[in-house]
This record gives sequence, structure tokens and C-alpha cells, in this order.
Amino acid sequence: MTPVDILSEIVRADDRVALVFADGRTLSYADLNTRTLRFAERLGQGEKRLVAISAETSEQMIVAYLGALRAGHAVALLPPCDDRLWSDFLAAFRPDFTFRPADGRWRLIEESRPGRAQPLHPDLALVLMTSGSSGAAKAVRLSQANLDANARAIADYLELSSADRAALVLPLHYSYGLSVLHSHLIAGGSIFLPGVSVMSDDFAGVIGESGCTNFSGVPYSYELMEKTGFRTTGLGALRFMTVAGGRLAPELIRRYRDYISAGDGRFFVMYGQTEAAARIAFVPPESLSDNEERIGIAIPGGSLSLADDEGNPIDRPGVAGELVYSGPNVMMGYGADRADLARPAEVEALHTGDIAVRDEEGFFRIVGRKSRFAKVAGLRIGFDIMEQVLVEAGIAAAVVGDDEGLQAYVTDAEMADRARRILAEASRLPANLISVTAQTDLPRLASGKIDYDSLGAAMLKTREKSRPAAVSVLEAYARVFYPLTVGRNDSFVSLGGDSLRFLQLTMEFDRLGVDLPEGWAQARIAELDNGRPAARSPRLAEIRALPTDLVLRAIAILLVVVHHEMLWPIPGGSGVMLLLVGFSLARFQSAHFLAGQFRHALRPAINILVPYFLIVAAYALAWRTVPWASITLTGNFGYADPERHEMVPYLYWFIEAYAQTLLVFSLIFGVPAVRKLARARPFAFSLGLLGLAVAARFSLPLVFDIGKRQIFTIYWGFHLGIFGWCAGLADRAAQRMVLAALAAAVLGYLAFWETVWIGTTIKYLTIFAALLALLYLPRICLPVWLGRLVTPIAVSAFPIYLLHRFVPELLMTPAAGALPAPAFHLLAMTGGLAIGILANRIVAEIRNLLGAMAIARNRGREPAATAPCAAS
Repeated sequence: MTPVDILSEIVRADDRVALVFADGRTLSYADLNTRTLRFAERLGQGEKRLVAISAETSEQMIVAYLGALRAGHAVALLPPCDDRLWSDFLAAFRPDFTFRPADGRWRLIEESRPGRAQPLHPDLALVLMTSGSSGAAKAVRLSQANLDANARAIADYLELSSADRAALVLPLHYSYGLSVLHSHLIAGGSIFLPGVSVMSDDFAGVIGESGCTNFSGVPYSYELMEKTGFRTTGLGALRFMTVAGGRLAPELIRRYRDYISAGDGRFFVMYGQTEAAARIAFVPPESLSDNEERIGIAIPGGSLSLADDEGNPIDRPGVAGELVYSGPNVMMGYGADRADLARPAEVEALHTGDIAVRDEEGFFRIVGRKSRFAKVAGLRIGFDIMEQVLVEAGIAAAVVGDDEGLQAYVTDAEMADRARRILAEASRLPANLISVTAQTDLPRLASGKIDYDSLGAAMLKTREKSRPAAVSVLEAYARVFYPLTVGRNDSFVSLGGDSLRFLQLTMEFDRLGVDLPEGWAQARIAELDNGRPAARSPRLAEIRALPTDLVLRAIAILLVVVHHEMLWPIPGGSGVMLLLVGFSLARFQSAHFLAGQFRHALRPAINILVPYFLIVAAYALAWRTVPWASITLTGNFGYADPERHEMVPYLYWFIEAYAQTLLVFSLIFGVPAVRKLARARPFAFSLGLLGLAVAARFSLPLVFDIGKRQIFTIYWGFHLGIFGWCAGLADRAAQRMVLAALAAAVLGYLAFWETVWIGTTIKYLTIFAALLALLYLPRICLPVWLGRLVTPIAVSAFPIYLLHRFVPELLMTPAAGALPAPAFHLLAMTGGLAIGILANRIVAEIRNLLGAMAIARNRGREPAATAPCAAS
């Protein structure tokens, strides 16, 4: 067979250098001639056969590839580390030979299969696998003429000669990398295999020392070289650089154009596809200035045109259509199995799948990918155009999507919110159809192109995982706030939300996948319904950031349960809960108190007092007497006794103190002049309240001597609630510092000077630590599994408090003597937690069911919403 022209210089067998290696060794054209002949002889030169070669950039691989072509056989170059692709290829195409490393050596294996192998088409020379910008891997069939034509065209417009030496950094199973080898061989030049990555700090020095006259890279190569300071080094012998394989940012094009032109060199922006072996277009360097977005003109011997959706040619400049290329380097066709390799050339013109426009000067510019469009909410959105909008805003990102919405992956997490706003403005889509996820390293194909298939699969997987139980934020609100009527103009605060509903909504939003902004409690539901799906990078996939007050609530109730069962000196749980009462009142009810809207401000108490009075009623039925001290919520003042059935057990003092705290707040803010003063300077006013509460803490016990039971009174713990209230209002650094200093003084005194035993010290140090966390730590990161334990405990804190002692004192009474003490205590505590969580869940499910029914009734009465304008 007549060898293809890329081998003609090898056949001359002279002493010119053909290959240069990192260790300084060289291989001349004469050496290459000898070794390729030797390999060709090993294969034989009879019937054309298929040789699958592992395309590792090495001396052995290049010799084997050229030797197989020289023998007239067809070669398949496959990625060296893709075992799955190798397996699929071997099964579908049944190569006659394989050549790849095994046990540290390159081995040529003749594959034996039953029956006679299907013949190959005489023109077939090369099989390359490609997935383009999307889709599954396909085999591209290239002829000897395809390889020759493209190599000569590239050598022509790059003006290659035998004096040129290329730095080969691209993989040889990638058509761009292979074209570098072909074009230099056909020009009689040489190829340098640097042996180091473009990421290496030594790369620029290695290129300079090797005498390379040119460098070819994909956009990702140049991005990496920017990080290593490539342009700070001298040019050496470099006379031109090329980029292809995707869009390089205009700013980088300008930088490298200026860098290479400083030494009278040239920078080539090129465009191609594997289906064209591989080059299709280039921008003449003299035409590059200020037109970095263009891919240029067709290579010598080829032609470019545009076609509309019906295949009709587009002649007018500025009109977008599919880019079509014609030329002698257009592939024979695709192949799916061995039988396809026997087919002749079937493609005359290559429909690239890229959408382009032609300007008045005849230069083409890519504006998108035909397969990278979706119709979202009636609007046709081009993902490449969206990426370009983000790049122009200085945001590195990859955009995918489908008919359900857009998904952007940004490399800088801090840019996520800004990217979402930009995409919403550019696409005209509602924000709830746009998701932005932070991903530091975008997945890439071997060619360096972004792996959009992988990102698309990740998008679908994430979407499937985050399918919500509720269908909207509005529905979540309606379920949690039932039986209240909830509208889209309501907010958490306007509905009278409290800490319990806050925690329940936190769980609902987590299930919905909605990432809530700071200050969401004051925002209208309509604004939150545009919340974006929570974006967690793979690095943080197993970490969950929970609100600090939620975590503290779980810790506090656990301390209470353990202390009540074990009587260990670990108090502080109830004190932290008092702190959180004040904190929640400040966050969610302060606006109502300051406005004198006490119906809204006191509404949260219903969720606690109703079950409390049910328990009081149960005691009254059991005792057959009315515990009036508990009915009046004054049992904590020490005048009644549970043993005389005048009040329920002491542990319910906290509920009484909670109700009294609400009463005191109502009395304070019931005075219009006080509300006016508080509205004018809320934090300063709150510090005044704190001073009064601290004064009461130190003075009133001297006036009302009720012994040890004074620790249950409102005046003993009210200052803790006010500390929490101040923490909820301290939104500036100076305010937080003042409050922390006051807490250190007051709580420090109580911990170390007024203390009578170690438990008191532990109690106030625990409360002080909790206050600092509220001031300086808005969220606490926990492993996902731990977060899933903490959240239901925190949400169920009050039911646990009310019910946990029924487990050891009622349900487990028969087992008291039968179980070892440690086992009894453990079961009592876990059972107390479980009964509270179960009770809370039952109530929540009933409320959710009633809320969903209410929403369904309301939907039936609502007029149809007006559809947004949509482009067809």
C-alpha cells in the first residue's frame, strides 16, 4: 500500500531530529524509519487489520502508531487509563491487535477470536473516540486522505518547516494533540515530549531549554499556565502559540498575543473537531486584534457556511445558524461496531452542531452549541451564551440545564449569589428556575474541555435527591402555621412566628432544598419562594451548617433530661433555655412588642401552654383536686407544694417562668411611652432592662426569703432572658462586645463569687459559653448524620421537657427493680427523648395534614395566576 504523506519525511531516513525527550535523548528520522519498519513487520502487511493502541504520550506509542500506518493497517488510539472505554471498544470493534503496557512493558498481542474478522474499508486509517461537547462516546472513522489533507493545511497556515519544534503536551488520542504530531512530521520538523505538566513551575524553563519554536494548548492549558507565571519567563525560540479545543477567555487571548508578539511571534486562535481530523478554522494573527471571540476562516482547502434549522443556507451576515464545514479532511463517518469499519466515506459536509454567525468581513464566531440549548419556561436559553455572560462579569463557571431550569457551577463560592442574579437578568428566567452550585474544580475531559455530561448527571442527581415533600415555601408556611391563613405577602414575623416554628420551618426548608438568606424571618413569603436550591460543594457534602440557637436548644434539653434522671452536678440546661427564650423573643416577637401587637406577640405561648394545661388537667383528674398554683402559673413562688397536690411537680417551674417572662414583657411594652423609647434606641433600651433585671436578681431574694426554692422564681432567672433578648438585637460588633463584657462581669460573679458548690460554677459558665455562641457564631457545622439527630431533638425541646419524666416515673415503674441501675437510667433518658419527639411529630403531622387541606381549599377559590410572557 502507498504510505500516507505524513510518513514521507520518515521514509527519507535522514539524520534530522524527529523526537526529543525530556532526558535529552533524541530519535532521528533515520531511527524512526528503522523502528517503524520493524514494528510494521511484526504486524505483517497483508490484509488491513485493526490495531488498538494505548495512546500514552511516549516513544513506544509513537513508533507503534506510525509503524501500523506504515504497514497499511488501521489504528485505534484509545485513552490509556479508561478501562471502561477499552472494554467497550474491544467488545464492539474486536481489534486484531492490541498494543499497551502490561507489567511494566509494552506488549503487542494478537487477539484470537473465533471465525474470520470482518474486513476493513481500504481507505480507513484511523479510529478516534469522541463525545464532542455532549453525548456518549462515538468512533470517528478517518481515512488516509483525511489525515494527509489536514496535516498539510495546518503546516501551510502555520508556515511550518523542518526548523520547527513543537512542545507536545496534549494527549495523542485527542485529535488536536495528534494533529500537532502529524503537521510537524509532514513538514520534517521535530516534536519535544517535555515529561512535565503545564502546571509545573519548571514547564516554561523546560520548553525554553528544549528549543521549542511553538506551543499548542487547550484553554485549560493556558489557564493553568497563568497560575504558574508562564508569561514571566523569556520567549526563548518560541515563534508562535496556538489554542483550540474550546473558548479561551478574551483577556487571556490578549495576554498571550501580547506576550508572543513582543518577540515578533504570532498567536493563533483555532477551531476544529475530531470529525475533521482535527482543524477546521483559524484566525490569521493579524486579524485577531479586538476580535477575540471569532474562530476565523476555513483552513486552506476547506470552506465554511451556515444553515438554518431546515438546512437552508444562510447568506446574510449577523444571522445565526449551524456551522457547516466542507473539505478533504471531513471524516468518512461514525462507527458503532466492527461492521461499520467496512463502510465507505458517507459524509460530504460536516454539520458541526455549533451555532455561529458570520460578520461583514467573512469571519465566523461561535455563539452556542446546538445541543446546549433548552426551552425553559417558554424561553430558548443557550448555555454557552449564559457562560459567556458570566465570564464577562469575571465569574468562571459552567452552565448546564434542561426544560426544568438552569444549573450553573461556579469555581468561587463567594460568586454564587452574584452569578444567580446575573443569570436571572440575562436569561429573563425567574430566579427559582436558576440554581448555582460552588464547585472548585470543574470536571474535564481528556481534551481539557469541561465535561458537561458529568455536570448534567450531577444536576439530575442533586435534583432527584432534593425533591421536596412540600411543593413550595408557601405550603411549608401554611403547614407550620395552621390554622392561621397564610398568604404570599406574610412573613415569619408578621405571622407571629416563634422559636418552635422557626425550627420546624428550618426542617421544611431543608427538605425543600431552599437556601435562605440572612434576615429571612422578616422577608415576605413571595420573596422566599425564589430561594435557590442549597449549594454544597462536594468537599462539604457531608457537613451541615445548623443555626446556633437550634444546636444550643438540643444541648440544653439534653442537659435537662440527664440532670433530672441522674442528679449529676451538670446544671445549666434550663438556664440556657431561658437565654434562648429571650433570644427568640428578640428575633421573632420584638417587632410585635414594640408595635403593641400583643396578640401576635403572645400567640407562640399557645403551643406550650395548651399541652402544659392538659398535663395539669391529668394531674387534677388523678388527684381529684385542682392544683390551683399550677393553674395560675404561680407554683414557682414557693407557697404551694406538690406533695399536698397544690401544684404539679417542681420540674414544670420552667413553664411558669416562661409564662411570667411573657407577662413581664407585655407589661413593660404595654406603656406607649416605653414602646416609643424602645423603638428609638432598641439596644440601649434593652441594656437598661438588663440593668433592672440584674438589680432584681441581687435585691429581691433579700426581700422575699423562700429558701432554696427561690431558684425557680422569675426574678432569679429573668436576667438570663434579657441577656438573650439583647443578644438577639446586637447586630453590630460594638454592641456584641459590650454585651459580652457585661455578661462576663455578671455571670462571672455568679459563677465564682456567689457560688456555693461546683454545680453553680458549671451552670453559669455554660450559660456564658452559650451567650458567646449566639453573639459570634451564627451557624455550627456538624456532620450530616449528627445534624439529623440534633434537629428533631431541638424541634421537640418543649414536648421533651413536658413529657420526659413520665417515662421513668410512670411507664417504667414495673421495671424499676428488674433492671440494673445503668440500664434503667439509659432507657429512661432515651425514652424521655423519644416520647417528646414522637409527640411533636404527631402534632406536626396533624397540623401538616390540616394545613394541606386548607391550602387545597384556598387553591380552589383562588383565581388563575397570570402566566409570564414567554417567547416561543
